Formats: sequence, C-alpha cells, structure tokens
Amino acid sequence: MEIKSEILDELKNIVGEENFSTLKADLYTYASDASVHQSIPDLILRPRTTEQVSKIMKIANDNKIPVTPRGSGSSLSGNAVPVEGGIVLDIKQMNNIIEIRIEDLYARVEAGVINDQLNSELAKHGFFFPPTPASGKVATIGGMIANNASGMRAGKYGATREAVMGLKVVMADGEVIDTGTRTIKNSSGYHLDRLFIGSEGTLGIVTEATLKITPLPQSKATVVASFDTLEKAGQAVSNIMATGLNPAGMEIMDKVCIDAVEKATHCGLPQVDALLLIEADGHPVVVKEEVEKMEQLCKETGATQVDSTTDPKRMTELWGGRKALLPSLSRAMAGWASMALADDMDVPLSKVPETAKAFQEIAAKYEIIVGTYGHASTGNLHTKVLFNPKSKDHWERARKAVGEIYDKVIEVGGTVSGEHGVALSKAPYMKLERKNSLATMTKIKKALDPNNILNPQKIMDAPDNFVTATDLRYPLKED
Repeated sequence: MEIKSEILDELKNIVGEENFSTLKADLYTYASDASVHQSIPDLILRPRTTEQVSKIMKIANDNKIPVTPRGSGSSLSGNAVPVEGGIVLDIKQMNNIIEIRIEDLYARVEAGVINDQLNSELAKHGFFFPPTPASGKVATIGGMIANNASGMRAGKYGATREAVMGLKVVMADGEVIDTGTRTIKNSSGYHLDRLFIGSEGTLGIVTEATLKITPLPQSKATVVASFDTLEKAGQAVSNIMATGLNPAGMEIMDKVCIDAVEKATHCGLPQVDALLLIEADGHPVVVKEEVEKMEQLCKETGATQVDSTTDPKRMTELWGGRKALLPSLSRAMAGWASMALADDMDVPLSKVPETAKAFQEIAAKYEIIVGTYGHASTGNLHTKVLFNPKSKDHWERARKAVGEIYDKVIEVGGTVSGEHGVALSKAPYMKLERKNSLATMTKIKKALDPNNILNPQKIMDAPDNFVTATDLRYPLKED
C-alpha cells in the first residue's frame, strides 16, 4: 500500500530515524519469518516504549494502515508475515527486565525480553520461568504470549497462559490497558489477559508482562528409552501419563528425527526406530522413584533398551540434541528442505500411539518423508515434511498428506495447534476444527479492531490455501 510522506515523517519522528526503515534490504528481511510464507511490508518501525507503540497505533488506526507485530521472527506458521504490507512493528528493543520479585513470585518484563535471557537472570535467584520453547535462545516473551508457546515442560508446569499474571496491551486505536494483577489468585472481573494470550497480535500489542516464576528443582534425571516402532513409543507415553506420574519433560522422536540429529550433533542418540527422552525433576528421592517407575513402564511397553543418567554433562548433550532437531532436519538431505506445514498438533494422550502410526502411514502413502516428534507428555506432536521445495509434484503430494494429517488429528479429538499458533499455515484446518465458534471469534476481532489493521488475514481471516496464502520463500519449477 502507499503511505503518504507526511505520515511517514510522523512515524519517523516517534521512533527516530535510526529505528525507521524503508530500505529494500530491510523490507525483504522482515517479509518472512521461519515459515514458508513471505510478503513485503512498506516500512519497519522499532519502538522502545509503550508510549511510542501507542502513538504509532493511533496514526495507523486513523489512516487504516496494517500493523504486524514481530519479535524474533521464529514463528513457523507465518504469524509475523505482513500479508497486507503496511508496518512491521519490531518490539525487540523493548527488552528490559523491569523487576524480579522473588518474595511475590513474579517478574515484570518488556515484551522484547528473550526467554533464555530471563531465565539466566532468574537462575541467579534460584528460580525459572517454566515455558521452554526449543527456540528459547531467540524467542521473545511477547511472541510467546502471542502464540501461547510452551515446550517440553508444559505437562508439569503449564504453557505460557498458565504463567501470565497480567499484561500491558496497546489496543488498535492506541489505548493502553492493563490486565490481570500481581497476585497469585485473581477473581476480579473479566480475565482479559487470557483473551490476548494466543491471539497472535490480532487483538492488541503486548508491550509488558507480569509472569509467575517457579523455584528451580533440586535434582534432575533423564531417561532414554528405545523402541522398535513409533507406535510402541507412543503407547509408553500414554501408559506413563495414565499412572499419575508427572514428568518434567517427555519428548518423542522417530527414526527420521533421530538420524538427522545424530548426523548434525553427534550427541550419542541410540540408532533406533523411535525413542523417548524423559526428564524427572524435584526432590532427589522423588526423582529416583519416578525414574525407576518410568523405566519399568517403558520396558513393559516393549522398550528394547532403557538407560538413565543424572550426569549434568550427559543430560545437556541429550536435551541439546533435542533442541537442535529443527535445524538438524533442515540439513538432513542436500537440496531438500524441512517444511513446517503440518506442524504442532495436539491429541488426547490415549490417542498418541494411534496418531503417530497414522502419520507414518500417510507419509508412506504419498511417498514423502515426514519426521515426527514432539512434547509427548501433553500429546503435542510435531511433523516436518522433508522434500524438494522447487518441485511442484512434491508440493502437491505434501499438500495432500498435510490435509490427511490434520483430518486424523481432528478425527481423534485433537487440535491443529498446541503451541505455535495458527496464522496462515494452519488456518484452513483450524476453521474446520472450530467451525462452531468462528463467528464469535470474528465478533471479538471486529469489536477490538474495527478497522482490521492488527495482523490482518490471520487465523479465521486467513486464506484457505496454505500454498497460495502468500508468496512462498521457495520458487516453484516444473518437474
């Protein structure tokens, strides 16, 4: 879209020339995130304060200029892609840890604070912020709130939603509101913070958060269980969780993922068809008892080998390999790419084995490579499709496979997104899953953003074809 020069001057005056850009190189850089989508914005703004964000939004709303908020751009679904151009609002300079109050069990931070940065500071006090996305080295708190991010610890400690006590939000018209409290319990009025968490920047822009913090556990141990089928590994997940055990983390990986990680990191994963990485934490006596029970359950479910360790170095290697999974898949096959197309579904725990098996059958049906992994203790399964992105035939087979993967997830009572958000890639399938509530979601969007300037064409408003939703970052060629 064309933005008048006088408006550009106003916006430049708000953030300063150094935080304003219409350079083609910058526009191209901000056109995409970690998804397959891209769309060129008209300008980049890097505010440093809530007041600056408020002023920007007032101008944008008055002139109906689209605004796409952005953290580090690690989204896998196209959340930070500016579909209608306009302004990309980069909040990474709002990165102050405002206060840490151990005595009240909370930390107040700006939205641009990086997850690992916060945990590094909290560790000095013997505390941590439990949501642990694999992208924690770059993921901003604002982005985590926008997508209700979680990671491997969600089963025991909850997702971002459970750790947010209050928010400061700039609305579409520039109004600044405070939601929630700084108290552990809150039954005062509507819990508006819950509305903004997971809204992907479509209802308001989070600039500050009050977060619940948790004491670091006294002890940790890791169990590595090997299986000869992914289905057995999935059954072990269901069996462990059904006993009432509460692992701090439980990751499932198939052979595609195991081989990719080992090739890239050499972290010593067993070369098997499937494995579980399980973490227990807490009091040393409790950890020992939990590990023994989980080892026994894995063996009873058909594990071919079960090992455990309390060695910090070895545990760091194992979990480091898991965190390296996404980039490892991208390097797995020369000339091929790892695509987040059917990405982070969540299914009932009892359906994990059935669903994992179905994913492998769908991959075989369409003769494509699908890596399956995920945060198994919450039923959160990730898949990455490995194929030649320049091949129309590969795209067509992938498209059909993705549709069947989501059909299976919905069939077993699951959800199309457990932690990464909907945005563009998952929107068509979310519309099927939530068809009875789409109209209500649209009413809320219209009430809070009547000019539809906040991250437009996302979630229920996104196009129905994930391939044609935007330009793709990979040029298609005839086979």
